[in-house]
Formats: sequence, structure tokens, C-alpha cells
Amino acid sequence: MTSLAPRAAEPALSEEQIAAWLLEHPDFFLRHSDLLAALRLPHARGSAISLVERQVEVLREKQQTTESRLAELVSIARANEQLASKIHQFGRRLMAAPTRREILTQIERSFREDLDASQIVLLLFSPNASDASMRFVRSVDRREESLAGFESLLTSGKPRCGQVRDSQREYLFGADAGEIGSVALVPLAGQGLLVLGSHDRDRFHPGMSTEFLATLGELIADALSRD
Repeated sequence: MTSLAPRAAEPALSEEQIAAWLLEHPDFFLRHSDLLAALRLPHARGSAISLVERQVEVLREKQQTTESRLAELVSIARANEQLASKIHQFGRRLMAAPTRREILTQIERSFREDLDASQIVLLLFSPNASDASMRFVRSVDRREESLAGFESLLTSGKPRCGQVRDSQREYLFGADAGEIGSVALVPLAGQGLLVLGSHDRDRFHPGMSTEFLATLGELIADALSRD
């Protein structure tokens, strides 16, 4: 008498395999519309909804995400447009300044009135008689020891934003150092260093774009080199 051995159980399909099969057979639910109507999915509100309703919800969520992202991009574009306009005005001010003193005056005025900088320090390596009377300007020796911590920054010529060491903050801002939460450092093509300070720790951060700061640095360096 021959006995029949039980058939081995077929391995269960994984979720990935099921998803892949459904993607390859998009007409499955067209041929099984009764199944589509019978399927019920759990909902965040605790009730069950049909697959079609869930698809509508997913599409609506995607649309909301897309609209939110679009609104964010529009806001960024408008902010950049406003900033570009301010930089354009900044450049025109420097071009119209007839003397070095007036150039420095326009730099401070523009940062305070147009670019909303709470603290400004301009370190210049080439002393000039007109610089001494400007409150935010300091003439320094390029070789002095206190500048050693900024050597890589000055060599790179690229702006840097974020935090600095306590000793650097004290060197840059003196008695106001304790109020500074974040800084932007902008090299001036070998002529010096522009330093912007903010009370807000997130105002200047390492992840922010520095293209506008680089443009400001170039405009300042060009204006100062005229004299």
C-alpha cells in the first residue's frame, strides 16, 4: 500500500513580494472590485476606512506636503530677492562714497539700518588715519598672536558662520562678548576681517549659505582698496 506524504507548506510571501506583485499587476483590483470594496484599513481616528478612501487621504496628504514645500520655496525666494536688493543698495552706497571715512560710515550704517546686524567689528591690517575715529574699526597687525586662531579662515578667504571660542569672542567684541550668541566671519581679500555678531545663537549657523556674505566682503574689499 502506497502512502502519500503530506505536501510541504509553501513559503509565505513577504510584504515586499506582495507589494512588488501588486505594482506589476495594477489591474488586479479592477478584476476584483468586490475585494477592493471589502478591504478595510485602520485609521488614525480609530475607525476603519476603505482602501479607496485611504488612497484619497494619501493623495490629499501628498498635495498638502507639496503645497507646503512650494510655499516655503516662494518664501525663500522672496527673502533672497529682498537680500539681493539690499546688497545692491549697499554696493551703490560704497561706490558713491568719496572718501575712506565715508566708505566706513556707509558700511556701518548699511549693516545697522539695512542688514540688521546688532554687532559689527571691522579688523583692518593696513592702518589709516581716518580709521581711528570709527568706533567699529580696529587697526591690527596681521602677525599678532591673537589672530593665530583665525589663520585658516583668512587663508581660505571664505566666510564662516557659527560659534567661536570664548577667547576669540572676547578678542573680537571686548566688553560685549558675553552678549554674542553667534558670529559671521568674512575675510576681506587680505585687507582684514569683517565680523558680525548676533545675540541669537541661531542667527549665524554653520549650515547657512554664505554666498551673500562673500559678496559683501568683496564689495567692502574693493571699496577700501580704492583709497
